[in-house]
Amino acid sequence: MTDTLSAAQARRIALAAQGFSRARPASVSARHIHRVMDRLGVLQIDSVNVFARSHYMPLFSRLGAYEPALFDRVFHSRTTHYVEYMAHEATFIPIEDWPLWRFRMDHFRARWAAPDSWMSTNTRTLRWVQDELRARGPLRPADLRDDAPRERGTWWDWDDVKLALEHLWRTGDVAISGRKGFERTYALAEQVIPDAILSQHVPREDAIRELTRRAARSSGVATQSDLADYHRIRDRAAVSQSIADLVDSGEILPVSVRGWDRGGRPLPTWRHRDAVLPRRIDAAALLTPFDPVVWFRDRALRAFELDYRIEIYVPAEKRRYGYYSLPVLVGDRIVARVDLKADRATSTLQVQSAWWEPQGQPGADAEKIAAELALAAAWQGLAHVSVSRWGTASEALHAALSGRADASVRRHVHAREASE
Repeated sequence: MTDTLSAAQARRIALAAQGFSRARPASVSARHIHRVMDRLGVLQIDSVNVFARSHYMPLFSRLGAYEPALFDRVFHSRTTHYVEYMAHEATFIPIEDWPLWRFRMDHFRARWAAPDSWMSTNTRTLRWVQDELRARGPLRPADLRDDAPRERGTWWDWDDVKLALEHLWRTGDVAISGRKGFERTYALAEQVIPDAILSQHVPREDAIRELTRRAARSSGVATQSDLADYHRIRDRAAVSQSIADLVDSGEILPVSVRGWDRGGRPLPTWRHRDAVLPRRIDAAALLTPFDPVVWFRDRALRAFELDYRIEIYVPAEKRRYGYYSLPVLVGDRIVARVDLKADRATSTLQVQSAWWEPQGQPGADAEKIAAELALAAAWQGLAHVSVSRWGTASEALHAALSGRADASVRRHVHAREASE
């Protein structure tokens, strides 16, 4: 018999699987970061830095304020437990997971094996880049650019050197050995990945089954498309077979979630056998758009009624919510979205717009969001919070922030607001 869950129960299971049922620690250590990574499995990297880079955010969402330098020590040091690969988009993964991605590396290599492919027509560039890394160890792209031979034609065009590094990273010949600021440092894979890990072979079907299992554990409750998207596995047949294998082994269990349907027909859904159903979720958190809770837009809409679109590339006058709005979690609901900017010159966290979502309860949620905004400002070392008048939630958040003893609150006029 298939168990039936309410939509709210499914949300609580999903959030518990992502670590939101745990109280935040009084002080964050590397152990807490490793614990979060055990739950997430992957941490998506993004370059947008209008408030805080996206990969710093999931830890803040789950653990509260922590020292960004701690993140850098854990993820960027030469002795790190983590390495970067295309495990969703560009992500941090545990270094011991490198062999699980050999099937994706082989896919890139096969896709680029055609005689007219970039890799086939740029073998000299690829060979030179590998020779330089072998002889000199880890290098930044700028190091290679400065030392590249100056020959006629476009062979040593800087874009070709950068492309070589990126292609070699995707095929697993090169690994990211760290970052300086946000700039990657590249090395041959054997200079980064321990021999005992690099020599492991995981068959493709075993790797996809293991990644599907991990996606089920990290999701708590999920559809096939949810499980496939967690690691961006495009082979539907392989994911379907993995699900069947995991059902046979008893690791995932078929369930039905009320409201999770398509065209009036229930979506096949599975719950991980270790997933817990908390009586309630007490969390309040600002989420990056690339948090696993919301990064798959179909799941965000289905589970949280969050219809999300990143508006970075939308002309300013056509943006509905703002440049880079962050979903806001309160309890088991996505209640609002806020467009944040860290104005370092004035030491101010600017709430450039704030909007209620369908599940938001303005009277009950404003205080909790205000507390998160004050905490976010402190985390980023900002002394003030300012709120524009753009958005349905702006007045309530300004009032809630003004009533807090720990927040220096200002009003500012957003450019969109001023034009209206």
